[in-house]
Amino acid sequence: WNMGWMNDTLRYMQTDPYFRHEHYGELLFSMVYAYSEKFMLVLSHDEVVHGKKSLVEKMPGSFEDKLKNLKAMLGFYYTHPGKKLLFMGQEFAQSNEWWEGRELDWFSLDIDYNKQIQKYVKDLNNLYTNEKSLYELDEYSEGFEWINNISADESIIVFTRNGVDPYDRLLVVCNFDTIARENYKIGVPYDGGYKEIFNSDAKVYGGEGFVNGRIKKSKVDECDGRRDSIRIKVPALGISIFRYVPPKK
Repeated sequence: WNMGWMNDTLRYMQTDPYFRHEHYGELLFSMVYAYSEKFMLVLSHDEVVHGKKSLVEKMPGSFEDKLKNLKAMLGFYYTHPGKKLLFMGQEFAQSNEWWEGRELDWFSLDIDYNKQIQKYVKDLNNLYTNEKSLYELDEYSEGFEWINNISADESIIVFTRNGVDPYDRLLVVCNFDTIARENYKIGVPYDGGYKEIFNSDAKVYGGEGFVNGRIKKSKVDECDGRRDSIRIKVPALGISIFRYVPPKK
């Protein structure tokens, strides 16, 4: 169990976004030792009992912001190297702590935002199982590459998850700030197209629809130490995932 990732990530996510730039390193440190063992990323029952609050209630801000923070954290969780263990009830944002003396709050699924979070996790599960780059090279450094891990003031991280096929790449953009970015420039590993395949701010998940509807074609415009770059919308307290599309020959 990767307890280091869990502790660092929860501590970071519980911090008010205004102060997160001071804790940026907590998002990054897990990759220092990621290949020393075969890790499982755990969000277990230990973290949602005995006054620790449920995952959604750990998040700062208004309830709307709590939901956005939860979606951002879960998106980071599913795209970070390591197998997944998510404790029951957290997949639909149960507000109450878990207690062994009663069943889960299934009645919550009559509420729109709980159903939206449930669909969000369902779609993340499907994404994880269908995209080999999210698990194929989990135990090897070739399976992960930092694109941007120096934007502490913006609370943004960017990385790729890579499959065995060198062109099987997902570009992951996580924004843990309350500010959306309209025309954000990101360096990319290859020239070609980048198609958004997942966005936590999609309306189907209760978001505002701040998404990237068209394939983003790279340009020769240096950024993040790469020759090529794209410009995208980045939702506040959200995650966007792009699939690489090679140029047509």
